[in-house]
Amino acid sequence: MAKKFHVVGGEYADTSFTQIAPGHTEERFGPFDEHEAHVCWRALTGKTVDNAMVRYFIRSDVESEEQWFVVGGEYADTSFDRIAAGKSLETHGPFGRKQAMDTWRALTGKTVDNAMVRYDLCTIEELKLREAETGER
Repeated sequence: MAKKFHVVGGEYADTSFTQIAPGHTEERFGPFDEHEAHVCWRALTGKTVDNAMVRYFIRSDVESEEQWFVVGGEYADTSFDRIAAGKSLETHGPFGRKQAMDTWRALTGKTVDNAMVRYDLCTIEELKLREAETGER
């Protein structure tokens, strides 16, 4: 079965683009094949280019089935290879892609003043590889 895509979005409450503005609803177009989704997205973003609060995203129907994690924490140095002494790797999830992005935005927003803190999104497969490499869970 071919992968299908939707174009979703609308007017958001702020530029974090995580919550639809009060009085508005999320718009959803599709399903499309990949090319048609890009054509739709381009048309919608062209019409709303003058409104910084409007944003549209292309979402795959497969994304809703995928499990995503937000991992990270405070690292020993800016190579972000080793968690700082006395700290442990934080793992949040599993989430759908949107909830993972929202969680990532919230965590990075809280830690923006600490250059040693970093969070990344990863799939279950990437999380297992990371745990195997670091020996952390």
